[in-house]
Amino acid sequence: MGQLEEVLYGLSRTKFTSKVDMNVVETQMDDLEEYENVQSKVYSHAGLKEADGILKFPGQPIVDFNHFGGYITVGQSAGRALYYYFAEATENKESLPLLLWLNGGPGCSSLGYGAMQELGPFRVYSDGKTLFQNPYSWNNVANLLFLESPAGVGFSYSNTTSDYNNNGDKKTAMDNYIFLLNWLERFPEYKDREFYISGESYAGHYVPQLAHLIVRYNKKSGKTLINLKGIIIGNAVINSETDRRGMFDYFASHALISRETNNKVQKLCNFMGYAANRSADCDSAIREVFNNVGYLDIYSIYAPICMDGNLTARPKMASVKNIDPCIDYYVYAYMNLPEVQKAIHANVTNNKLFDWEPCSDVIQDWVDYANTTIPILRELMANGLRVWMFSGDNDGRVPFISTLDSLGTMKMATKDRWRPWFHKGEVGGYIQVFAGDLTFVTVRGAGHMVPSDQPSRALSLISHFLTLTPLPDKP
Repeated sequence: MGQLEEVLYGLSRTKFTSKVDMNVVETQMDDLEEYENVQSKVYSHAGLKEADGILKFPGQPIVDFNHFGGYITVGQSAGRALYYYFAEATENKESLPLLLWLNGGPGCSSLGYGAMQELGPFRVYSDGKTLFQNPYSWNNVANLLFLESPAGVGFSYSNTTSDYNNNGDKKTAMDNYIFLLNWLERFPEYKDREFYISGESYAGHYVPQLAHLIVRYNKKSGKTLINLKGIIIGNAVINSETDRRGMFDYFASHALISRETNNKVQKLCNFMGYAANRSADCDSAIREVFNNVGYLDIYSIYAPICMDGNLTARPKMASVKNIDPCIDYYVYAYMNLPEVQKAIHANVTNNKLFDWEPCSDVIQDWVDYANTTIPILRELMANGLRVWMFSGDNDGRVPFISTLDSLGTMKMATKDRWRPWFHKGEVGGYIQVFAGDLTFVTVRGAGHMVPSDQPSRALSLISHFLTLTPLPDKP
């Protein structure tokens, strides 16, 4: 995928080959297995939790929590299995909620990004062999579960190679749901625990679509199979047209492109269409954009660029508060160490077809996607679930302008007006609450990966979300 297509039509190297209009929630999942068929895919997991226990990651510091890693089969006949990493809470694990994190892409790894660069308990040093602890890990306030999904992402795999060319929103949602049902059989102590789903970027599809299935099958079963209480998504892809338009408005409002260039793009480009239907005039206007922003990291417009991704013989001085822009290279090297994979029970099939990648090279086609997930957000709110959206205000890829424009299509009245929220005596960002209690929060000084750029503010944000306590309105 070329740069123009990537920016206008997709978030990763995955190619979007078809679409499904999911404006009507009730028909979104009609062609998937019915409840009884889904239940037939839940298996016995006796003794498997203990086998998944991780003694330690190679090169990790001493920690005071238990963690686990392993596979759960979601497609038995195809041999399709998803990899998870689970870090129990540092304290009060018996009472704190269960929080699932999903990275987007589609096709990017929740282990490589969420766990190792954002909100997980460890970060990788520049030697690509050793780890240091993240004091702002979200397992300070929750039992933290990361899932690499769909098959072909990270360590998740299928023995049926056609699975890699048949991924999309519907299949991913169902596989994730089947994963959760089975994971709760493996960890039955969490069956009745309050459960929340979080994620970022294309998880604006993953998170609400998975939540929709949970709500649907809880109703169908007549009981609470999964005790879902709410969702929270960062810099979320939720509405194609406004998400895409807002990116160029953001560039113009932050002095990255001229108003004239933005006006051209807004006039000439079809933000709902496919690359094949895009005009030459649109291409020309977007090239003007690239002449201006092509040297920046649009995922964090004020961040430094990695100038040298080579590993170092000795670890460089590292700080969670000042993340190294080359950390992608360190994580890639670390995850591909055989001793790491053995320690965390990954790559158990000894796959030699492809290595671990932060974003999948295996998944080339995305065969269905929702133009919008906003109807599902409405459904979740109507069912009493907590719905929060947050945005790093330095993200130019799915910027806060896009999210506000997307939420604007819901035509909700304001319940609590826009105001600053505070953390450690400073403005942490801004918050607005809409009718139905949908909450929108910005995180000041963060890009697309909020917990990486502002780890302390991100931890404060998730803590208030989970406890449903107001973000402070005073220093």
